[in-house]
Amino acid sequence: MRFSKSNDVLGTMNRGDAAESSLCTLCRADCKGKCETWLSSMVGRKLLYPRSFGLVTAGANNTTHIGVNYNSLRIQGYAYGAQGMAPGLTNSQDDCIFPNVSLETQFGRKVKTKVRMPLMTGALGSTFIAEKYWDSFAIGGALVGIPVVIGENVVGVDRKSEINPGPEKKGKIKAAPELDRRIDTYMRYHDGYGAIIVQLNVEDARNGVAEYVADKYGDKCIIELKWGQGTKNIGGEIQVRSIDYARFLKDRGYVVDPDPSIPEVQKGFEQGAIKSFARHSRLGATQLSSVEQVREDFMSTVEYLRGLGFNRVTLKTGSYGMEELAMAIKFSTDAQLDLLTIDGSGGGTGMSPWNMMQSWGVPSIILHSKAHEYANMLAAKGRQVVDMSFAGGFALEDHIFKALALGAPYTKLVCMGRGIMIPGFLGANIEGAIYPERRDRVNGNWNELPKTVLEQGKTADEIFAGYYDVEKIVGKDEMKNIPYGAIGFYTLADKLACGVQQLMAGCRKFSLNQVSRSDIFSGNRETARETGIPHVSDVNDESARKILNS
Repeated sequence: MRFSKSNDVLGTMNRGDAAESSLCTLCRADCKGKCETWLSSMVGRKLLYPRSFGLVTAGANNTTHIGVNYNSLRIQGYAYGAQGMAPGLTNSQDDCIFPNVSLETQFGRKVKTKVRMPLMTGALGSTFIAEKYWDSFAIGGALVGIPVVIGENVVGVDRKSEINPGPEKKGKIKAAPELDRRIDTYMRYHDGYGAIIVQLNVEDARNGVAEYVADKYGDKCIIELKWGQGTKNIGGEIQVRSIDYARFLKDRGYVVDPDPSIPEVQKGFEQGAIKSFARHSRLGATQLSSVEQVREDFMSTVEYLRGLGFNRVTLKTGSYGMEELAMAIKFSTDAQLDLLTIDGSGGGTGMSPWNMMQSWGVPSIILHSKAHEYANMLAAKGRQVVDMSFAGGFALEDHIFKALALGAPYTKLVCMGRGIMIPGFLGANIEGAIYPERRDRVNGNWNELPKTVLEQGKTADEIFAGYYDVEKIVGKDEMKNIPYGAIGFYTLADKLACGVQQLMAGCRKFSLNQVSRSDIFSGNRETARETGIPHVSDVNDESARKILNS
């Protein structure tokens, strides 16, 4: 694996075991540091470089010859040429500099959604983490100009939402204050780049979430169908510690485990033997038994959603096997969806069962490689393949580049879950420590700034490298309304953007539509076999021999 618990070159350290993404396998909201993503949320692009310049030399410790994963891919570089320069720029050495690399992209079929950099959040749904830190995620995403996804079950778990019983969907939701808060928070700072995406699972469909969003917000929102995610093969879960709340969720129609209505469970809770309850969503499409039935149901659902007024409809699918992957790509293309997010095993943000997360599904790099293969099959038939976003354990700028290159030209975005949530946690902790009167409101976990933060400064403008960039966007007076988590979000995104720009410049690609699979190669033969990306020693070997024999 590429990542150990500590990185002496960057001065970073993982509190727990390092995952393939470079994040700790268990990421805590109260963490005092300092993994690469955590520290990047304060110092930004400074962390692209080794520390203690002038006193050190540095060398890589990457082991790309081991295993099949995204870290086994390496990025190509070229010694001449330049492609994709923006209008008004030339291929001169003065113009071909990495700050001139354009990261703007767009996705969609009939209605194009502009994005400032090829990044989107994962689905931030009914988990309490998503609720508590939503302002940081939503405002940060809006300021960066990327799509932010409201995940499943937000209305269903909200005790203040009002849902009428009965089979009808239209008009069923009378009030959904938490969903409204999430949409309105993002839209307050939305400037035309990015979008707010509202996800739809089985319970959401039953509760009439799509109808509510269409009636209240029209086409301001994108609606996303949910087939699955890369961490579990059952519906989403949350954990609650109140038996009253557990009963409420059961009455709302959820599966609650253990069942709070059973007397023995109630007694166990009273005695303290049972301390929490897991709320589960239902499996979708259980009544369907063939590919043809799935297709018919999918197409009719998309048609229904468009009839409600949604001009943009997307699909999120998980790390199922090859048949489901083919269905997702084919049906999304046939239905002319605006985006297909393909989430491979290895990611995760919620509370998926641990061994299920460890053992279920297709690893990201293999799933994404097959997605490209299947997309090529449709393209060869003259089809305009649905735009794609890859997800599943991404956190760093090289992950973004590799995923875009592996799926090129179909991948327009990379979906990042845990990595982009960390600055929200960190910012809230910093804000609550500096201003104790705000601690509860922002859900801060610290009573004082730890040494790892004090190394950067004592005030927000000293701590966050992106502070004045955010101030330039919103204005000095509005900064009082910007949570520190959003400033951290912007700072981390700036670091990721700069890193991607540098990697693209090294490949002599100055716009995203120029990135291709030829910009990466495999670090070992097994990765080459599984991905179709040639081994490092095979790439351009034929042209090299022509040079030598000329």
